[in-house]
Amino acid sequence: MNKFIVVDQPKAWQFLEENAQIISAKEYLTNPAYASLKKARVFNLCKKFSYQSKGYYVSLLAEARGHSPLPTVKNLVDLGALKLVKIVSEEFDDLIQQSLKSIKSKEFTLSIYFGQNVAKKYKDLSAMIHRHFQIPFLRVKFIFTNKWQIQQIKAIEGAEIPEDHQESLKLFAQQYFSKKRYDIARPSKTMYDLAILVKDGDIAPPSNAKAIKKFIEIAEKMNFYVEVVTPKDLSRLSSFDALFIRQSTEVMNEAYAFARKAKQENIAIVDEPDAILKCCNKVFMAEALELAGIPAPKTKIVHQENVQAVLDEIQLPCVLKAPDSTFSFGVKKAKTEDEYYQLVKEMLKSSELIIAQEFCPSDYDWRIGMLDGEAFYACRYYMAKGHWQIYNWDAKEKKDQDGNADCLPIEEVPKPILDAAIKATKIMGKGLFGIDVKEIDGKALVIEINDNPNIDADVEDAYYGDKIYTKILEALIKRLNEK
Repeated sequence: MNKFIVVDQPKAWQFLEENAQIISAKEYLTNPAYASLKKARVFNLCKKFSYQSKGYYVSLLAEARGHSPLPTVKNLVDLGALKLVKIVSEEFDDLIQQSLKSIKSKEFTLSIYFGQNVAKKYKDLSAMIHRHFQIPFLRVKFIFTNKWQIQQIKAIEGAEIPEDHQESLKLFAQQYFSKKRYDIARPSKTMYDLAILVKDGDIAPPSNAKAIKKFIEIAEKMNFYVEVVTPKDLSRLSSFDALFIRQSTEVMNEAYAFARKAKQENIAIVDEPDAILKCCNKVFMAEALELAGIPAPKTKIVHQENVQAVLDEIQLPCVLKAPDSTFSFGVKKAKTEDEYYQLVKEMLKSSELIIAQEFCPSDYDWRIGMLDGEAFYACRYYMAKGHWQIYNWDAKEKKDQDGNADCLPIEEVPKPILDAAIKATKIMGKGLFGIDVKEIDGKALVIEINDNPNIDADVEDAYYGDKIYTKILEALIKRLNEK
């Protein structure tokens, strides 16, 4: 397997050239040669890992390309959520107390470089924390009240590492990169019962109230105890066996925290945190669809240095998408050059990369509901009145915010549409997905893969009725039995 160490300044890491190829983050993100590589392990040592930074995109595109990144996007997102940090640290609480018992002060800071600390007595604790988060340089702050607890954990830049630690850092790096295996944390075990996550005031909830009621009724008939939970109930999640997310999902909202905790505690779940991470980022989607050879509208990843080149290739009008756009939020259409440059400039302020896609007008989009690799409903979503998208959030009247929809049997879906949906789902693996496909001149073009797709009463269930709800609940039962 090819080994790459991706950094901001390759010269500073030349001492590791014998262990792996050293390349810049810019090179990895923008050079198409790396997109076509197979069987690559990518060690991400970028300075910053914050959401939508270069470091974030190195790990995200590595996953999209089928490479094996360390850290993963999941590691990066986990680090930014103190609730998740505390959930994970509960697993090795005994080790924390044992390792820090001799410290007299009420605060203690532990610096971890490639899973090690300069003091050998913290070797086991450093290794355990690194095993769970996989971030190359970590600084962990502990406080003591009635016992030691993690107050803060953050990634640090190489420039923040003290001069007297530099020799140890190089030694730890050489030891780390000479290994053949890189340990990751295994999920812990937990218990039973169904939680359905719903958020009051959700702007675009994936299920309407009537559908939630239907899920509860059918689940109870299938011998589930069901409770509708809200974002404030994260601490109670451990008391359930299964979680069904019916809150709109984003990487930085509560739904991901629930999914991540459920995964960590081995709770049966629809849907997985990996699905949220991947489906909520259009950059991942563009790269993954292209590498899988799945037909899609002409799509280009835009960064600061190729703005003009992308315009020359995509041409106007074109659609611009923020990486985490959903339900038509963060999706814009540029009709003129001035509009294109203005929108790109504004969108690149909040993300290193965005998406430009050719505009493919149509009266409706197909939505194929996929569950664990099988199609189980099919809808046509029509464009909002007088608008080019399904949703028009600027419409003056609520009834004009979205278009009509019809639902039909799977057997009546044109074969190219169904084949494209099935092929696209294979990128994501097992789970609940909605595949959006446009039919242009008889050709199927995949627009995107949605995690947490809509299951609304009188829309997605209009043809198959209760079978839609039953199939999802049966999938949860299957996950429970497998555990």
